[in-house]
Amino acid sequence: MFAGCATMPDPADKEAVAEFKEINDPGEPAMRAIFEFNLALDKMVLKPAAEFYKGFVPPVFQSGVHNFLNNLRTPIILLNDVLQGKFERAGTTLSRFIVNTTVGVLGLSDKAAEMGMEYHNEDFGQTLAVWGADEGPYLMLPILGPSNPRDAVGLAVDFLTDPINLWANNTHREEVVWARTGTRAVDERARNFDVIEDLEKSSLDFYATVRSLYRQRRKDEINDGKASGNMPAPGLGENSPFPGTFGGSEVSQSK
Repeated sequence: MFAGCATMPDPADKEAVAEFKEINDPGEPAMRAIFEFNLALDKMVLKPAAEFYKGFVPPVFQSGVHNFLNNLRTPIILLNDVLQGKFERAGTTLSRFIVNTTVGVLGLSDKAAEMGMEYHNEDFGQTLAVWGADEGPYLMLPILGPSNPRDAVGLAVDFLTDPINLWANNTHREEVVWARTGTRAVDERARNFDVIEDLEKSSLDFYATVRSLYRQRRKDEINDGKASGNMPAPGLGENSPFPGTFGGSEVSQSK
């Protein structure tokens, strides 16, 4: 990666230096190579699976799977709500879990949203940002997609503190983790299928577009939608429409 680092512009060219620092992607050549690998993996595996899922699974079942997966993520969201001192949002998260697990039949139906308790996502990367941690340089992770050192640490912490992952690993049921991750990947890829296709076709530089939109979306999430007008963009996390391509939560921001 160091051998493939982007070349620092001439210090005398202040505009070029300012742009280089703003982009903050010192390993761009290597990151682009990883991005192409992720795209190839998506086209070989995830995209065909999403096409099949979207075409043959009835919408009502797709919605149920999506709601169920969101409900399973509640412990991570609740923990990060509390760590960020957002106790009102924590109360909403807990209330949503109780309502959807009971009235919503294990979360298959999002009855809480119908009652005005909208879904929101939190992760430890956002928590670190609220605590003042700098995001660091842009990273493109194999399989996981766009990130930065702060979000990469957050992703690892979320994985290691997730009760379902802890239970699965401690009981030697790792297949549960793989099944959950794979289902989430296919579900989110299918939900954002057309948007992703249009984004790729309309971008002059798809890599740069993803990099820009990822950063906008993360700023939006960190500020609870108050920073950038809820700009939809590919990003990183368990809500990813394309883990294995470039990561992210829903491009459409649908719940």
